Amino acid sequence: MNVLVLNVGSATVKFQLMQTDMERIEKDADETLAKGLVERIGGEAVLTLWTQSRGSWRTSASIRDIAGAISWILRWLTSEDSGVGITSIADIEAVGNRVVHGGERFAQSVLVDEEVLKALEDQIELAPLHMPFNLAGIRAVKEALGGIPQAAVFDTAFHSTLPETSYLYAIPYSLYRRHKIRRYGFHGTSHRYVAYRYRQLTGKTREETHLVTLHLGNGCSACAIRGGDSMDTSMGFTPLEGLVMGTRAGDVDPAVLDFISVKEGLDLRGVENLLNKQSGLLGISGLTNDMRELLEEAEEHYDRRARLAIDIFCYRVRKYIGAYLAAMGGADAVAFTGGIGQNSPVVRAAVLDGLEWAGLVLDKKANKTMVGNKSGRISTDESSLAAWVIPTDEELLIARDTVRMVLGVSTRN
Repeated sequence: MNVLVLNVGSATVKFQLMQTDMERIEKDADETLAKGLVERIGGEAVLTLWTQSRGSWRTSASIRDIAGAISWILRWLTSEDSGVGITSIADIEAVGNRVVHGGERFAQSVLVDEEVLKALEDQIELAPLHMPFNLAGIRAVKEALGGIPQAAVFDTAFHSTLPETSYLYAIPYSLYRRHKIRRYGFHGTSHRYVAYRYRQLTGKTREETHLVTLHLGNGCSACAIRGGDSMDTSMGFTPLEGLVMGTRAGDVDPAVLDFISVKEGLDLRGVENLLNKQSGLLGISGLTNDMRELLEEAEEHYDRRARLAIDIFCYRVRKYIGAYLAAMGGADAVAFTGGIGQNSPVVRAAVLDGLEWAGLVLDKKANKTMVGNKSGRISTDESSLAAWVIPTDEELLIARDTVRMVLGVSTRN
């Protein structure tokens, strides 16, 4: 089955065309035929493209909106220039959509129909910066491809197993009852994939899967997984809570918001913008939100605030690991993923420094060589708490969920 996977943002569309079915899933033999990223939608867009036959290249095109981007992608995929090997949009058999928020309504992936589409519109107020664009992508596909099966795969769904002790805030309970103010968690598809891949690598069953997963990139989150289920996670009602991120502050005393508002003359939206887009690594360093650049500045130019940003980032991750080990009564492993988690041995070493008390001893040689798309253990064989690097693959999981939805098979894995 040829499945088109879409991840639609405000001015970007990330896509993959994958060939998969239940037999391929069982054999772990899914195949990526093409992938790409459309950026700067609304003018002269930049397109980064890759196919099996041609490799990667960049081009540009005038693209006005999300519907225009998806139309361009469909034309390109079916053109001879792409080298993909499909000649008609009819060769695309299903579409899987990354959807940021499923609220309490959606605890697993679903096929999109009119009832589901209306329910998704009701979630817009929970994620107003993301949901309108996710929905625009679904509508654009419907307009271009008619009744093709579309699946919605939710960032929040994996965290639907959180107990009340994890997801409720200590605010008046009536606010939860009336407005559903609670911890939802995000990056769920990534955490779910890493837990699945960890089981593949170790031979453990789902029930034996007890680990802390760390998705570290421009956005960051930690997840406590017990018996294969999410029991706590660092992001909350929005993706702002939790770890220090590229431009997001993470955990902050709520009283700081009013203090900033008064002192800086900002309204609530202005303060929210400051915490989401001007804080985190960027805010502390005053330089950049890119961890690679900060590591270079700290190493080569001895920049104090670059080093401070890195230290605060790593300390906050380590603190969450300790909290989740306590909450779960221990775990078997800590797993790193995401752009930073997969590619920065320096950050991983700093995060794990001092966890010997928990039985985790870093294998420095293994850690240094584990970069890119490599999966493997980076703790010593004697460690009772293991450390792993496991590259995430959210698109693969979205494609597989889409196949399962079309065939009516359970998506629990």
